[in-house]
Amino acid sequence: MNLPDDMTAIEISQPGGPETLTPARRTVPMPGPGQIVIRVAYAGVNRPDVLQRLGAYAPPPGASDLPGLECSGHVAAVGPGVTRWQIGDAVCALLPGGGYAEYVATHADHALPVPQGVTLRAAACLPETAFTVWSNVVMRGKLQAGERFLVHGGSSGIGTTAIQVARALGARVWATAGSDEKCAACAALGAQPINYRTDDFVEALQDEGGADLILDMVGGDYIPRNIRALADDGRLVFIAFLGGPKVELNFAPVMSRRLTITGSTLRPQSDLAKARIADELRRHVWPMVEAGKLRPVMDQEFALADAAAAHRRMEQGDHIGKIVLRVAGED
Repeated sequence: MNLPDDMTAIEISQPGGPETLTPARRTVPMPGPGQIVIRVAYAGVNRPDVLQRLGAYAPPPGASDLPGLECSGHVAAVGPGVTRWQIGDAVCALLPGGGYAEYVATHADHALPVPQGVTLRAAACLPETAFTVWSNVVMRGKLQAGERFLVHGGSSGIGTTAIQVARALGARVWATAGSDEKCAACAALGAQPINYRTDDFVEALQDEGGADLILDMVGGDYIPRNIRALADDGRLVFIAFLGGPKVELNFAPVMSRRLTITGSTLRPQSDLAKARIADELRRHVWPMVEAGKLRPVMDQEFALADAAAAHRRMEQGDHIGKIVLRVAGED
């Protein structure tokens, strides 16, 4: 293993605004048993990174304190017991943290090969959204062909991925978004867009018989509205609460209409659980990617040193699709 001793990374100097993301020199991680070290080409920027920067989303025990939950690049070192990967392999990976750096360690079973025909830049945008969408829409939400599916935040990285996955599975898709431009982006992916600033998603779905599955990252006052928008026997899956986690709710319709309410967060799950999701992606989602049925929607690229600007872009809420950091960007 010919790893350098140290590297450039972006650390959170203290909880606060984007300006607290500062370049630093850090020791290059060494791979432990079952781990690989990746020389990072690109790192995806995600909403949990912002929450971590604000001090609202602590890394799990043993994880890097550096932000960054996904990346693409090449395997630079393999730990004891790793046989799946060799040094030089092009991979993209789900990370426990540490992606905003030149090198990062992760569990070998949480990495996937860069799909054929996909650039390293685009591949860096796949893991976090693909793991989240597949585990919640399919493994947890049980979406089936022909069902009616509603995703909130349809122009986000999660939303654009969810639209494409659901379409590839044969579902009918609706998506909420907050501008004509964002609605057009959802429509281009095959969703029926609903501008939540001018239209009521509850009415739109009720007119169609209700949603069989809703993927919600908003929460707050959307929670009772989601209940009304569901069809009988419908399922509601939460993955975030951007509008808040608490609301007063009448649960009687949940019983009388046989509704299911569930949800999950990805980062705290066990290594084994994430490995199982990765195996599902390898078997079911990567063929969608290589067939051209799923492609990351790209918003903007920033240099690693400009991570603060990338966070400002995300917090402004104008982005469509994924934001990436160029670390040792090459394709």
